[in-house]
Amino acid sequence: MTIIPKLTRFDLSMIVVSLVIGMGIFETPTQVALNVNNPYLYFGAWIFGGAISLCGALTFAEIGARYPTTGGFYKVLSYCFHPAFAFMINWIVVIGNAASVAAVALIGAEYLNPLLLPVNLQQSIGIKLISISSVLILFGNNLFGIKMSSRTQNVFTVFKIALITVLCCSIFSPHASLPKTLITTPLLKNNLKAFGMSLIAVFFTYGGYQQTINFGGDSINANRNIPKAIFTGMGIVISLYLLINFAYFRAWGIEGMRSVSTPAATLASSIFGEVGYKIISWLMFVSVIAFINVNIMSNPRVYYAMAEDGILPQKFKSVNEKTQVPIFGLSFFVLTVIFILLFVNSFQKILNYVMFFDTIGLSTAAASIFILRKKTKHLNNTGIYTIKWYPAIPILFIVAYWFVTLTIFIEKPMAALVCLCAFIIGLIIFFATKKTKKPIIPL
Repeated sequence: MTIIPKLTRFDLSMIVVSLVIGMGIFETPTQVALNVNNPYLYFGAWIFGGAISLCGALTFAEIGARYPTTGGFYKVLSYCFHPAFAFMINWIVVIGNAASVAAVALIGAEYLNPLLLPVNLQQSIGIKLISISSVLILFGNNLFGIKMSSRTQNVFTVFKIALITVLCCSIFSPHASLPKTLITTPLLKNNLKAFGMSLIAVFFTYGGYQQTINFGGDSINANRNIPKAIFTGMGIVISLYLLINFAYFRAWGIEGMRSVSTPAATLASSIFGEVGYKIISWLMFVSVIAFINVNIMSNPRVYYAMAEDGILPQKFKSVNEKTQVPIFGLSFFVLTVIFILLFVNSFQKILNYVMFFDTIGLSTAAASIFILRKKTKHLNNTGIYTIKWYPAIPILFIVAYWFVTLTIFIEKPMAALVCLCAFIIGLIIFFATKKTKKPIIPL
């Protein structure tokens, strides 16, 4: 069954914002501050990360315009390189996304747990209860169709943007009582190495926009709306990130930020007291809900694309006639998240693994633009979006991401080795699946 496009440019813009703004900006500034020794390097990392991410956004905007299809992140790699390579990248990305959703759900539940549950349930059982309930509620919402999902997403995202803006502006209040915390920590003497380590956290915080191309088949006038939505969404994200980082810096300085593990919550508590703590707790939870919801919307569409290529069973391709929902793929992803929730206890130490996957996946997907331009020459001068400073923009993005990949490989060799093994396992699974697949006999 063919998917009918229903998403508008505004829907897509809000999806971009929610794909990017998860929990990262509330946690990673501390990690960045721990790696640098002055505000120039700190803000330089965030500005450079924003600029590189914008290069990536522009690259994926053209990819989405030239090849708009459901499950685009898989499809474009399959079309430009090989289905085996596309599966090798995407199978681990989807699993990683499920793990990230589960871990982020736990973090959000930790903030909300004291506000909703009695003391005797304010432990791991209560946290998992809230996180699993949240995933199931969003699963039910997504069963009503992508338009209902996108409307819910719009509400969550607008609310999240408003709360972040209020938090940032409150730093200028004359009544703000901000603790000046200082800490002495050993810093990396090599500025290049320090900058590279900082970019691991920065790029993680900026990542996610690439999944917008998974909605190519769901988007109205995708060739025009996807590029404009990516550009608009990333503009909002970069502005909010620089604003909130300035608020953190104004409150504590670089030295103080190194000792603040939860800068957003601490900032709100300092300004608003107990009320501020409750506000930021709900902000965290709304951010988590938006992140979970948009991943539940996006990832089943990758399954759909794989099923179209015959790599996954055709059941993953089935779409409800009335709601346009890939129910089996949606259910499979949600069950994977819940299964992980039963065993995952923390989001700690996942950053290096996730970023190694992302840097390789994103850089190779971005490289597909060089092949895609040759294969879609007939689209030139038809009004679709094209990168103005081509090929400089995609090359800059790819080089920057491989710099981070190399940094992880040098500084975290075990994480890199585990990730490379996961990619190889994906390749083995692909060829094993193709070998055992029975040929389809036409009727």
